[in-house]
Amino acid sequence: YSIVNTASVAAMRGTPAMVAYASSKAAILAMTVSTAKDLAPNGIRVNAISPALIGPGFMWDRQNDLHAKSGSPYFSTDPEVVAKGKVNGVPMKRLGSIEE
Repeated sequence: YSIVNTASVAAMRGTPAMVAYASSKAAILAMTVSTAKDLAPNGIRVNAISPALIGPGFMWDRQNDLHAKSGSPYFSTDPEVVAKGKVNGVPMKRLGSIEE
């Protein structure tokens, strides 16, 4: 058997203006490690996937709008500049897709 939890790279980065989201995803990572140790003797694997930037789409646009309005010194006030800055931080310089 195998259990797969969905976390996020936000759990490891500490994304600005997203303390609740990043904290909850970090909790999923800790839960995954603890549960994996508890269930390993029973032959049950427990893992987590941590998607990063996925888009385009409603959630991608909404996140960039919220970051632009957050007042955080880490983000521009222009959602398009926020989006470009995020994509430029990705080694392949592109968003991931849900198909991947």
